[in-house]
Order: sequence, then structure tokens, then C-alpha cells
Amino acid sequence: MLRTLRWWWGILLAFALLAVSRIFLPLPFVIEVVIFSIYTLGCSFLLGRVGFISFGQPAYLAAGAYGTAFYLFYFGANPYVGILAGVLSGLVLSVIVGPLFVRLRSDYFALVNLALAVIIYYLMQKVLAGLTKGDNGLWFLTNIASTPLLDLTRPQQFFIFALLVAVAVWGFFKYLDDSVFGATCLATKINEDKLRFLGYSNYRVRLLAFVIANTTTALAGALYAIYLGFVSPEITSPSRAADPVVVTILGGAGTLYGPIIGAFAYTGLKDVISKLIGNWELFIGFLLVFIMLAGEKGIWGTLQPLLQKLFRRGKLAPAAAGGKERP
Repeated sequence: MLRTLRWWWGILLAFALLAVSRIFLPLPFVIEVVIFSIYTLGCSFLLGRVGFISFGQPAYLAAGAYGTAFYLFYFGANPYVGILAGVLSGLVLSVIVGPLFVRLRSDYFALVNLALAVIIYYLMQKVLAGLTKGDNGLWFLTNIASTPLLDLTRPQQFFIFALLVAVAVWGFFKYLDDSVFGATCLATKINEDKLRFLGYSNYRVRLLAFVIANTTTALAGALYAIYLGFVSPEITSPSRAADPVVVTILGGAGTLYGPIIGAFAYTGLKDVISKLIGNWELFIGFLLVFIMLAGEKGIWGTLQPLLQKLFRRGKLAPAAAGGKERP
């Protein structure tokens, strides 16, 4: 029991603080942070663990959002089934394009994913306009049925559901980080030859990591669809392709809690600065340059060693005091 609590305590503390912030912050802001952090987590895993920088995350976000939207607009009303449909859509897209994309590295991988986002955007806006309603989008908020226990049509209960989903997702990624697969992901980024020498396939490791990360992104898209009750091609707009990469670097690439910190900082700065100046992205750009020059660790990557030192001192102080009191 104690081992289980030690394993989970960091995740539970992080999301408990996020839940408490709801007392002081508007509900839409906190919901945006939760979903955006799930969206960023996939990108952070790809960049920090596998070495893939992806500017195509809006494509997988759109796959999840439109998978949910198509179900709720044309077929059914259960939001849980809609979320499942969105996740499966992202999984199918990842499985289709993954075997081709993971053979590429560096700039080529980034550009081919960006091209996929452009293709999906054009498909949803023009080619499939009969199904997607083009720029008008799909409106299905009134189609979503109320559900027992947690009614996802109510923002407060949706927030609880999104929080529980996020805890489960972070638990899964923490398990991956602690597993052999997590180690092989890091190894394929650092030393491909050594991983091959140990008998692992770099291609299979990257493919599985690619599918897991982008299916997580599709989950975020499905949650956005349920929360907004509306999906349009703008969700996969290439103009927003850099957002998850920026948040990943801002929070700390490859770190477990970097996406939460990055999403909170990015969303907060956007809301505050956009009220003062129109081009709020300029400030984010300067902040990003500063973080990169300071060591590329991001906010959480910089704070984590300091917090660990404080925690260790807190543990050692009582032990030292106890030692002095002995006769």
C-alpha cells in the first residue's frame, strides 16, 4: 500500500493542486489547462523520449475531435461512446501513417507531419465539406445525452471527468517512463546502435511510441469536442501547429509534469497578455528564447532539481535533530 502511494503521490498532488486552483480561477480556464496538458503530453513524449519533433499534432487532435463529432452528429448521443470513437479514430490514423513517418528523422519527420496537418485541414474544410459542413463546422451540443454518475453536459462534472482521465493518462505515462519500453525509447533517441546491439528494433520502438503519443493527442481532441459541442476545421489549422511544441519546450520536454506546467503558463500568459497587447505571441516567443538560452530544461526541468533538494533537506533535518538528542 505504501509503495502504491509513493508511486502515485506526485501525480495525485499535481492534479489535486490543479483541482484546488478551480476555487480561484474560472472553470473554463482550468478545463482548458487539463485538456491542453493531455494534448501536449503526446508531443512531449515524442520530443523528450524518442527525439521526434512533430508539427503535425493538430492532425491527430482533429482525428479525435472529428471521430467524436461524427458519432454524435450522425449516429448516437452517448458522450462516452463518442470519446471512444475519437480515440479509435486517432489510433487508426496513427497506425496508417506511423509505419511511413517513423522511418524519417529530424527535419523530415517534422515537415511530413506538418504536411499531414495541412492535408487534414484541407480535407475537412473542402473535400469532405458535405460531411464536415466546411468552415461552419458540426454543432452537436444539444445531441449529447445526459449520463449517470458524471453528466458530461454539465461543465463542472465534465471538469471532474477530464481530471480523472488526466490522472489515468499520467499514471500510464509514468508507468511507461519506469518500464523497459521507456528506457528503449530514450535509448533510440540517444544511441540507436547500442539499442540494436541489445537486440531491440529501433523501428518498432519508435512506431509504438508514435502510436501511443498520437492516440493520446486524439483523446485530447475527443475531450475538446465533448466540452465545446462543436468542431470545425480550425482545430487542425496549420497556424496552430507550433502550439504543442512551444508548450512542451516551455514546460520541459520529456518530463512528466512539464506539460501541466507548460499548459498552465501558456494558457495563463495568453489570457493575460492578449488583454493588453494584440500580438501576445511575441511575448511568448521572447520567453521561449530565454528558456532555450538558459539551458533548454523548461520551467519544470529547472524547478525539479531545486524541489528535490528541498525535499531531501526536509527529510535529513529531522534525522539529524534526532541524532543530536541521543545520549
